[in-house]
Amino acid sequence: MKKLIYIFLVAQSLCLKAQTKSSDIQVVLENMRAQEDLWNKGSIPGFMEYYIHSDSLMFIGSKGITYGWQKTLDNYIKKYPDQKTMGQLKFEVIKVNQLSSESIYLVGKWQLTRENPVGGYFTLLWKKVNSQWLIVCDHTS
Repeated sequence: MKKLIYIFLVAQSLCLKAQTKSSDIQVVLENMRAQEDLWNKGSIPGFMEYYIHSDSLMFIGSKGITYGWQKTLDNYIKKYPDQKTMGQLKFEVIKVNQLSSESIYLVGKWQLTRENPVGGYFTLLWKKVNSQWLIVCDHTS
């Protein structure tokens, strides 16, 4: 009987861990939908609210590595000065892996629908900071 209780408790613990992981991933996916919506409304500052507000933020793009939230925001505004250039953003998540209770790794595709459509791939490292899921590293091609 003690063995059955032990097995039940272990199984219950594993189920709770799986539910937590699932809900964390769900929050990150909701954050990405919010980013799409903000971008499509022309709000780069709103889009950037899902990045860590820190000099440790790392954005890796075709021109190399950019460090810092403000510099990344400035680069976005420079590259996308108006709604026409921004187009309509669509993310497609390819793979999500929760590495720990505080980090999620995500791979996906992005597409901007506009006069001259563009798109590519991205990898994001999301970290839980003060109970909030934020991007700490973004590699976009």
